Amino acid sequence: MAAVDSFQLLYGEISRSCNPYIETLALVGALYVARKAVILLGDCCTLVRVHFLPRIIPSKKLTQRFGDWAVVYGAAEFVAKAYVEELARHGVSIIFVTQDLASVRETAATLSQSYRVETVVIPANFSADKAASNLINEAMRGKDIGFLVNCLESVTSSQSLIEMPEQSLLDFVNKNVAVATLMTRLVLPGMLERSRGAVVNISSGACSRPLPGRVTFTASTGYMDHFSRALHLEYSGKGIFVQSLTPFQIASTEQQPFSSTPASRGGWFVPKPEVYARHAVSTLGVSNRTTGYWPHTLQYGLMTRIPEWIWVLGSRVLIS
Repeated sequence: MAAVDSFQLLYGEISRSCNPYIETLALVGALYVARKAVILLGDCCTLVRVHFLPRIIPSKKLTQRFGDWAVVYGAAEFVAKAYVEELARHGVSIIFVTQDLASVRETAATLSQSYRVETVVIPANFSADKAASNLINEAMRGKDIGFLVNCLESVTSSQSLIEMPEQSLLDFVNKNVAVATLMTRLVLPGMLERSRGAVVNISSGACSRPLPGRVTFTASTGYMDHFSRALHLEYSGKGIFVQSLTPFQIASTEQQPFSSTPASRGGWFVPKPEVYARHAVSTLGVSNRTTGYWPHTLQYGLMTRIPEWIWVLGSRVLIS
């Protein structure tokens, strides 16, 4: 009994001496939990503000907010086709700038017939001096250009940097970096004169984390994302809205990054192109950097919270 009493006495003495430390640790823990709760609440509010309120609360027509015409580069990509169709559904006429004439001409004819909008197709070879730039400037003359849409070329197979042919590498970087930058340089002056317009750069959620076997693709998505953010910082005060769209997997017959299975079935996290486009267009003027689709935003938030070393380790395990 004396031993028990002695232990209780000892425990009481130790508890009294540790009380200040315990209280301090409890306070630190409470502050940490409160901070995380505030961040989570802020993220939830942002999710609602960007992805839900614009679809509930009616706003001005896109043509009234930005302009009557859109210049589109990369419309051969299925995501860009769906995005352009959504713009046409809102009454926006389209100028297509492309090297894939067959596919884009068919898309242009379909939009003109379905939505009664004007369409212009410009065959562009940007390697031929300034011929393409002159054609684009001529097509834009006298038109209220309210939108520029640049879409990154997708990659459907894994290929390391050293396996990629030199000419294919140069063409890929030229199409997805140099030409997208040049297109912005061509369209932006007219928007600045009218003090309104929207530049939309569609890349991929691959910019959030590096992907094995897709070095050039992930690097290009990172460029487009940072290019958009820098443009928005520089021109948002002059009436120009610049948006970086970073979608994850979208349903198509082609294989997409972040997936090992075909996306033809579609689903909640893998929306059909028209569903994605409808959500993405609703975020115009609301968020300058977004996935465009709220389940993708949940994916993006999860991925960016995974420590880099865990992501790298997991990628290596999957490869092996």
